[in-house]
Amino acid sequence: MKIIEVSDYEDMSAQAASYFIHKIRNLPTITLGLATGGTPKGMYMNMIEDHRLHQTCYQNVTTFNLDEYIGLDDGSNHSYRTFMNDTLFQHLNIQLSNTHFPAEEEQIEASEFNSYDQFIKIHGGIDVQLLGIGENGHIGFNEPGASFQSRTRIVQLTDSTRQNNARYFENLDSVPTHAITMGIETIMNSKEIVLLASGSAKKAALSKLLEGEITEAFPASVLHTHPCVTVFADKAALV
Repeated sequence: MKIIEVSDYEDMSAQAASYFIHKIRNLPTITLGLATGGTPKGMYMNMIEDHRLHQTCYQNVTTFNLDEYIGLDDGSNHSYRTFMNDTLFQHLNIQLSNTHFPAEEEQIEASEFNSYDQFIKIHGGIDVQLLGIGENGHIGFNEPGASFQSRTRIVQLTDSTRQNNARYFENLDSVPTHAITMGIETIMNSKEIVLLASGSAKKAALSKLLEGEITEAFPASVLHTHPCVTVFADKAALV
């Protein structure tokens, strides 16, 4: 696990964007695993600015997002599909048909979850997977206790995760109780993983990650078993 210490959120966002842009330029057909939320938003803004200034091409890039809520109305502003379209995809020359989510519908057969993993495999696997880290150590929506052998599936969100995500909704009651997420094994099958951590709120989780104990009670700890993990973390998260 390689740790890259940066000064602050803006520095982390710029350096992480440069890292991904370099990968995309070297492999125009790259397959990326992407994440939503506040942490990667600055990185996405830097990628958009680079595309505007330098025309980095996304025409043949394929993406697979980590997760999606269940129970939202069609076209909800709170869906991760909407977030990614508004925050990144519509500002690039990426083909929306090449951008994928674990499920685009609320009602879905269990076999379709397996097909998400199969779909990733058909595309040659994920070259670089982007992650954040939850305050309880979750990656994607794999909450504490999730099996390291888990695959894409429906999960129930913990109270702490719903409370942390409530800032994006009208109130806590509006936050979905379930989501569809890539499993830990799905994530770990990626050829490379990049994790972003910023701010004092992530300090305890990052400290626990760096301690190195590998346990399903702290899902992010599994990253120690992956051969190629890079962590971009600012001083506030590391001090």
